[in-house]
Amino acid sequence: RVVRVPKGPLIRVVGTEVVIPCSVSDYDGPSEQNFDWEFSRETDFVRIVSTWDSTFTSEEYQKRVGHGDIKLRRSSNDAVELVIRNIQPTDQGRYKCSTPSTDATVQGNYDAEVQVKVIADTLSASMAPQVLTRAEGEAVELTCEVSKSTTQHTHLSVGWYRLQGSGEGHAEEVLTLSKDFVLRPGPSYAQRFLVGDVRLNKVGNTTYKLSIGGVEPSDQGQLYCEATEWIEDPDETWKDISRKQTGRTSLAVMSQGRDLSVDIAAAESSLSEGDTLQLNCMVGAQKSSSRHFQVLWLRNGVEMARVDPHGVLIWEDEYEERAKLGQLRAFKHSNTVYILSIYEVGLKDNGTYHCSVSEVKTPGDFHSIQTNLSSGIKVDVKPIERLMRLSVSTSTPQVMAGDALILLCEVQGATSPVSVRWWHLPPQHPGPRVLVATMEQDGTLHLGSAYQDGRTRGSLRLEKGSSGAFTLVIPNTLDESDGGRYGCKVTEWSQGRSWTEEGETAVTVNSMGLGLRATLRSRIATARYGQSFELVCQVSASYTFEEVPVSVGWLFQPSPPTSHYHKLVWVFPNGTVVWGTVQPHFQGKAQLTKAATSFRLHIHNAAAADEGTYQCEVEVWRRKAPLLGQPAATTRSNAVGIKVVLPESKLLVATEERSVEIAGGADTAIECRIVFAQNNSQFAVTWYFLPTSPTDATPLQIVRANYSSILEYGAEFSSPAQKSRFLSQRVSSNVFWLRILSANPGDQGRYYCVVEEWLWLVDGWYKLGEGASGRTTLEFKLPECQLQLERTNRSISAREGEEVTLHCLLQGARQPTTHLSAVWFRGEESSHIRPLLTLHRGGAIEYPQESLAGRLHLRHPTAGDFSLTLRSVEEGDAGVYHCQLQEWQQQSEGEDWVQQALACSGYTQLTTIPPGNT
Repeated sequence: RVVRVPKGPLIRVVGTEVVIPCSVSDYDGPSEQNFDWEFSRETDFVRIVSTWDSTFTSEEYQKRVGHGDIKLRRSSNDAVELVIRNIQPTDQGRYKCSTPSTDATVQGNYDAEVQVKVIADTLSASMAPQVLTRAEGEAVELTCEVSKSTTQHTHLSVGWYRLQGSGEGHAEEVLTLSKDFVLRPGPSYAQRFLVGDVRLNKVGNTTYKLSIGGVEPSDQGQLYCEATEWIEDPDETWKDISRKQTGRTSLAVMSQGRDLSVDIAAAESSLSEGDTLQLNCMVGAQKSSSRHFQVLWLRNGVEMARVDPHGVLIWEDEYEERAKLGQLRAFKHSNTVYILSIYEVGLKDNGTYHCSVSEVKTPGDFHSIQTNLSSGIKVDVKPIERLMRLSVSTSTPQVMAGDALILLCEVQGATSPVSVRWWHLPPQHPGPRVLVATMEQDGTLHLGSAYQDGRTRGSLRLEKGSSGAFTLVIPNTLDESDGGRYGCKVTEWSQGRSWTEEGETAVTVNSMGLGLRATLRSRIATARYGQSFELVCQVSASYTFEEVPVSVGWLFQPSPPTSHYHKLVWVFPNGTVVWGTVQPHFQGKAQLTKAATSFRLHIHNAAAADEGTYQCEVEVWRRKAPLLGQPAATTRSNAVGIKVVLPESKLLVATEERSVEIAGGADTAIECRIVFAQNNSQFAVTWYFLPTSPTDATPLQIVRANYSSILEYGAEFSSPAQKSRFLSQRVSSNVFWLRILSANPGDQGRYYCVVEEWLWLVDGWYKLGEGASGRTTLEFKLPECQLQLERTNRSISAREGEEVTLHCLLQGARQPTTHLSAVWFRGEESSHIRPLLTLHRGGAIEYPQESLAGRLHLRHPTAGDFSLTLRSVEEGDAGVYHCQLQEWQQQSEGEDWVQQALACSGYTQLTTIPPGNT
């Protein structure tokens, strides 16, 4: 969907009419789209006018819209114009054009804005009014003063125009100097401009002079000057922003020796109904055969027809139908004789007739040289006396299919028995009339063949009242074909003569499905969680809905779409509401309203389950049997997609890099700080560890505390010993710590947190966004003293099922007040190593991998031999092993033990040999 308005800013002049177009393309749904217009001087928008919602206009604009000073003008199904008459400085600002969504898929822009600036009107145009009389061929000169003082870059155009007679009607262009400084003559003055007889000169900065070298009778009239100010809009088109007209100068031209006489005569002016009227218009003029005349026939001063110099006849609309039926005829008998004939005249032809003759230079010229009007001839048509009068009417001019038709034929003045014949002409079927029923003079009733079966239209009745009124009742119309024209023909016989009168009346039978259409719209295509949105189902038909029962159903297809739509709710004509069972969550949050032909579904507190496409389905029922059987007609609207989105996350997490240096065995904490978040948000915090090497190592999850503070440890930190040392703690509303107890050199590396922002919305917790903190590097600071371990790298092999010893020997003496702890590792140096066995400083041994506890044995730790014996070697034991020793010392009685030294052995590569392999 693409909504377009002109590129701004649009600069317009105060007090003028401003038109702002808006169009939409690439949309789904019905071809006729709708538009809403809003206005903003600074920030907030105020509603102006809508093509589809009469309640849309805000109080501020109701008076101007109601008076038509602001209105919408539709230029096509998918384009409108906002028209502001008499724009004021307070109308300066931003105008937004929005289109309600009729799209099944939410995509594109649904509104567009344009800036309008209102400037002062500085244009002026003036000319001294005069009354001039010139003889044909004399010269005339008129002067116009035009000026402007706007600060904008604008152009001027100045033109001269002529009005005929008293100044009413269309103005004829004489000569214009365009905004591009090009002289442009009007069509009637083009030849005279080319030969220099008509000129326009600019004198100085503000004076414009029109000169006509030799005036002609066609120049007679009222002349005025019009100035227009133009500005170039940002889309590089020129727009007229102000227009001023001067007063008028009356110019009379005395003709040189023209002669023209016109007479009218009637073959017979006293006529009776049914006679023929012939009128002759005779033109008297010298050398008439070489001159060109146009003749107008008038009745009571109103034009009936005209015959141009070629003899081409043009009837006015009122007489065209009678002319086609051969009742009227007008033609050019010769260049001086013109004839009008009316056959079978009636009372409506009474009146005074004239013919008007105009002489023109050439047959195609619209400007007359001279005109003369004949005297009037009065035509008086005498009526033929009739004894019988007839009127045909209906009390049911417009009904719905299934309703009855009641037709009345009233006969007055009949002195003898009459026969009545009813006929029907269906709509849009110019074929023969269909007989409905006849009643003879003696009251005998006969039905037409199409009306004899009472099971189709019911039992047809034709009754005669005491006052000469004949009533025809068709109890049950079938469909729109029962509409059209119904006629009554009455014949009276007396003394061997008969008189016949005939009349007819029109009825319309509306089919329930005729023009039935439903259009679904939504002002917003995207709703935020917790926001409300409204769908409007607009129903239209060729009849008013007050006349028929209507039921409306709302359908929904979740996103992503399933195979079909689900019924949300159905509202029946008697007010019964039935909710669907597939989407029960709508029942507690949907509001249903109806106003005239508009049905609305208002969804409160939008949630993810409300995202999808919606449709409305409308059923109309016959009035006589609502809710019985099938509806008379059904229509389904276009699909409208609604997208539900989460609120935008404002989460900011501190990203500065830090470094922490500690002594071995001490406790430490890594900080994770939230800089900004929404007040009612909850947070989940996940801590990650990156080893010091390699630099591209994969982060390892330590622990995650969700928004309910439930902890989940990563696989590498899930042992009881690790869980007891790594703790996630919230110390304030925006600060979280990772506490590391009894840190050891194996904990060295980089730590960071990832914070997730969670918010409770309508029906559950939703993650709005996340942010990662900066890295905190943990380093160990050790005393100068060092442990000495054998650093020789070895490669050994062992047969599967046997035992093997991996060496770790302390060299040199150590202080008697110190304790040692040891850890055996398996794994490459360049990847994450896994501990196999830990000897704590108090002598306790821990097996992180409990399955290995029975196969691992330390040799003589008290003697400085921390070698590891691996029993019952298996194929999976192959790999690289090394040990790490830590020296601990207590500074004084009762104080914590502090790590003094750290040392690692060399690496031992173990290869396993299958049994029986040499």
